[in-house]
Amino acid sequence: MEKNNFYIELLTQNDTSKNLVKTKNAFIKLMNQYRCAMLEIETKLRVLNMDLSLESESNPFESIHCRLKTPESIAEKLRRKSYPYTLESIEKNLRDVAGIRVICSFPDDIYTLADKLCSQDDVTLLERKDYIANPKPNGYRSLHLILDIPIFLANETKHMPVEVQFRTIAMDFWASLEHKVKYKKDLGDDSAAISEELRLCAEDISRLDIRMQQIKNKIDRK
Repeated sequence: MEKNNFYIELLTQNDTSKNLVKTKNAFIKLMNQYRCAMLEIETKLRVLNMDLSLESESNPFESIHCRLKTPESIAEKLRRKSYPYTLESIEKNLRDVAGIRVICSFPDDIYTLADKLCSQDDVTLLERKDYIANPKPNGYRSLHLILDIPIFLANETKHMPVEVQFRTIAMDFWASLEHKVKYKKDLGDDSAAISEELRLCAEDISRLDIRMQQIKNKIDRK
């Protein structure tokens, strides 16, 4: 869906040029607010990474990636969930417009970072889904948090949701491959076999993560 079409669909009653410009500006403002919230959480994670690295002599996470949903992706989710095409609907119903993916070396680092982040005074945990302890049927593993964070704007303080996903390097590699396979259209009769192979790979990766964690723990005790 083209961006202009998305803006037009947000106009529930009138689609005059004047209203279209107004809605575009309001949408851009809202996206900037999500971006500010995302940057707040990213900064907190980077500060935690530096602080915890002084205690353990290693960084809890290897990399961090931020993204805002595109207008097309937002429109698709509104349609899929049968939500209204309004700015109010986006704020009320979508909590993953701003997203952060944190890639850690070891499973323990994931839980340490998540717990430290959620314990901060201005961060409120709205939702937690632990797909590491309870993997999805296809083998997907990750820790998902929906966090509420205040942003301080020129004329107001506003609370915004941010989704944070924590994975190990191995989990992220698996998720990237699974995503490519999921959206490939010409798998045909091989689809079920490939999905099962990926699920088995996810189990192997989980065992590898546990073994690497155990090795790290032995080294740290020396």
